[in-house]
Amino acid sequence: MIGRFCLVLHSHLPWLPGHGTWPVGEDWLFQAITSSYVPMVEMLERLADRGHEHLLTLGVTPVLAAQLDNQQVLRDTGAFAADWLWRTRDLNDRDAAAREAREASHVLERLDYHSAGFSPSLRRLSDTGVIELLAGPAAHPFQPLLDDRVAAFSLRAGLDEHVQRFGGHDGIWAPECGYRPGLERLYAQAGVGHFMVDGPTLLHVGAGTHSAWTVGDTDVVAFGRDLEVTYRVWSPRKGYPGHHEYRDFHVVDGDGFRTRRVTSGSVHGPDKAPYNAQAAASAVRRDARDFVDVVRRRLMDLQKHRPDPLIVAAYDTELFGHWWYEGPAWLEEVLTLLPTAGVEVTTLRGAYDSVAAAVDLESGSWGSGKDFRVWAGPQVSEFVDDNEELQRRWLKLTDDVRDPRQVELATQALLALQSDWAFMVSKDSAADYARRRHAGHHGRFNDIADAIETGRHVEMGERPFPHLDPRLL
Repeated sequence: MIGRFCLVLHSHLPWLPGHGTWPVGEDWLFQAITSSYVPMVEMLERLADRGHEHLLTLGVTPVLAAQLDNQQVLRDTGAFAADWLWRTRDLNDRDAAAREAREASHVLERLDYHSAGFSPSLRRLSDTGVIELLAGPAAHPFQPLLDDRVAAFSLRAGLDEHVQRFGGHDGIWAPECGYRPGLERLYAQAGVGHFMVDGPTLLHVGAGTHSAWTVGDTDVVAFGRDLEVTYRVWSPRKGYPGHHEYRDFHVVDGDGFRTRRVTSGSVHGPDKAPYNAQAAASAVRRDARDFVDVVRRRLMDLQKHRPDPLIVAAYDTELFGHWWYEGPAWLEEVLTLLPTAGVEVTTLRGAYDSVAAAVDLESGSWGSGKDFRVWAGPQVSEFVDDNEELQRRWLKLTDDVRDPRQVELATQALLALQSDWAFMVSKDSAADYARRRHAGHHGRFNDIADAIETGRHVEMGERPFPHLDPRLL
């Protein structure tokens, strides 16, 4: 073995049930379940049946896990898949119609398999050593901008939800790979063993991603994303998903199906060539071999730093299947080929002996500029002000934590502080929806806070975190 490779997948969507349908809302969730989460779990189970272990580290945020186990969400996802199957009757392209019908039927079978939720399957994969599961804060906030008490509460609430669904935990996915000095002490107090930062967060202080590092005066371990390897997939200009054989995500025909391939950057819309499944399968094998070669060459280069170098590549889970249709097949090929190429595939927990020394990190994230601008820039300055005011008011209302209204208050506070709303505005991705969600949760929080201050009764609303305990604040 010439070194080790850790694949980390981050699975997250904000709380969506009851908050719109299409194009952003519940359909976003249904698409991710049917095109990413279902095929990814099936792929991991298939590799497990072949005897593979320690394949990857999978983060599933508590707010997403709650949706993947929600019975109404699962029923609605089944209806979404059934509609998908029904609509294939109207496809003029016979090959495309047959392919889509087979896939929709298979997804319906797999949803029946997951009828009790996704947690049983994920916990089984974790308990048998096939994957490592990462916990995280309850609703995916950008932690560096939180008051320490709020950050600690959000983390504790998320860890409790994770334990209820999956058992114990070692590591977390720090939302957006966001870090500021001092978070490591919060992690240590909560019993967190390791977390992820982006590569530049380590490189800026002279530490490389070829090793893991303890942070400050704690035993908490930080792993850094290797961008040279990660961007071989993720790069919008050179990444594999943009190769011409793969199915084009952005071209949707009148029936709502994606029947075209990327073709080239100079061909657009309906002028793109029809999708060819055999050509795409060949491209999967070609690009998997290329990636393995990239990993090998990178490890051999990193041996100048240590004899057993480490590569950590991290991606959003939704890239595989949803955005990149062939992504799960590509991952299966890569995870199969790497060991035969002299690369040890392991999890973050399995790479603890890669710790080199202690390091004092500076602030960073995996967002644009590798700083806080996406979540604290001028385009979202009102969000920052609203979130700071919410935290101040929340912390003043903790005198009687036994008041049942405190559960609703805490729920709305966590949903209001999700990092997604600022991200969507900064990236101009469904920005109007994000502004409505931000305003809606802040408005609901203030209504409940007013009721607590005046003694007025409030109706209980959505409960994504059934084990939420306001006393932890």
